[in-house]
Amino acid sequence: MDESLAPMWLKTSLDCPEITLEAVVDLLGVLSGSAVEQTPVKDGQSLINGFFCLNGEDREAEQDDVLERLEQELNDLFALYELEPPKPKCSVLADEDWATSWQQFFTPFAIIPGLVIKPSWEEYVPKADEQVIEMDPGMAFGTGQHASTKLALELVRVCFDRRVQKKVLDIGTGTGILAMGATLFGAEQVIAIDNDPESVRVAGENIAHNALEGKITVSGDDLDDLTGSFDLVCANIIHDVLVEMAPAIAALVAEKGAVVLAGILQGEQEKNIIRLYEALGLSLQEARYEDEWVSLFLVR
Repeated sequence: MDESLAPMWLKTSLDCPEITLEAVVDLLGVLSGSAVEQTPVKDGQSLINGFFCLNGEDREAEQDDVLERLEQELNDLFALYELEPPKPKCSVLADEDWATSWQQFFTPFAIIPGLVIKPSWEEYVPKADEQVIEMDPGMAFGTGQHASTKLALELVRVCFDRRVQKKVLDIGTGTGILAMGATLFGAEQVIAIDNDPESVRVAGENIAHNALEGKITVSGDDLDDLTGSFDLVCANIIHDVLVEMAPAIAALVAEKGAVVLAGILQGEQEKNIIRLYEALGLSLQEARYEDEWVSLFLVR
């Protein structure tokens, strides 16, 4: 093979405030279709590294295209938080350097007690009370480690502990973690939607990788186009979107059905969401907290 045509990897590094971390990790995972590294939070900041494969003949033009799209997406994302977006720092890695460096960052971990996420190359024998979701960095791995995802999964499981949630809707599914978790907890049918085509692709790959496509349908369908009712609706998004979607979400919750909401900051955002959803006929049952995040469990 012509070495000049061997794949190269564009490493993009971003210093991000803690409030934006999950959204930025999701964005980099979806845009790159590859692994995302995140350093521990220090002084309210974390370094996030994304990796983009460059395999065209004009690497310089390909790199410029990647950076142009990334900067535009960052501008749009950080505008939601009314923050200045970080400027990506870039370096280029040879394929062999990438191949030998990134796997060390991905080992099996319990996202919540009893539910383990593992990469495909790692051997892991689950304990008697454990279930496993297998995901690879090439499928935007890593987003499940954020506090809001953990909290959402905890409350989704609480819903199943209380009663069987046969039909579930996962809004803004991302990598499909909540949809897959709900299926492993006992859901018979899960509808997973996301308005980003790359997220739909990534979630579809993850669902197929875990042989769950018989129970989970993933698509880019619009929330307003859905009909019928669901025993459980879950959405791990951000406050402003949860506000905008509130009437549509409430309308899709079955009688005695449940809602799990995450991606919400403690304090004013939390109070606003509770007030809005209770006005739509839902009653708060439980709130769970980690760091500055809160996840809410409501019932009709």
